[in-house]
Amino acid sequence: MPDVRDEVVVSYPEWVYDVVRFGDRYTSDEDRMRLAIELARQNVLRNTGGPFGAAIFERATGALLSVGVNSVVRLNNSTLHAEMVAIMTAERRLGSFTLAGAPAVEYELVSSCDPCAMCLGAVLWSGVRRLVSGADRDDATALNFEEGPVFPQSYDYLQARGVAIRRGVLRQDAAGVLDLYRRRGGPIYNA
Repeated sequence: MPDVRDEVVVSYPEWVYDVVRFGDRYTSDEDRMRLAIELARQNVLRNTGGPFGAAIFERATGALLSVGVNSVVRLNNSTLHAEMVAIMTAERRLGSFTLAGAPAVEYELVSSCDPCAMCLGAVLWSGVRRLVSGADRDDATALNFEEGPVFPQSYDYLQARGVAIRRGVLRQDAAGVLDLYRRRGGPIYNA
């Protein structure tokens, strides 16, 4: 039996610290999405994971709190989607189990692709107040990624609970990273 430890360690690939400057301010949805797309692109180009990137920003100021890149294959953990990593590291940085803790500060999640069922559920539980996405579900499923049971009602449910949603921001650029992953022969790990 392999050496098994009772701990799970989630870490960024080393290149993240060369690409990202935490605390920088991003003034528009497009600027924020460009960062999420660049994270996804670098993850593909550097062979460190799937074609998905995400970031969490302070909504009012645009200050970058955390980022996430798909780390499923690199860290052998099916839950380590970019959105999940961004949420985990944001909560770790804040020292809180929720991103809804301070009423004066709202956080938003920007993802290079519409979230899968797991990540969409995490949006609700994390406490982020806004979701912005780039590529859509059809772009991901065209590569045979299984996105799970996500329906128009899933987004309605989030909005009814106070999560603002904007989809399709820089969609073509974001979908281009998915195509890059396909052309490079990246593994489809949940098909």
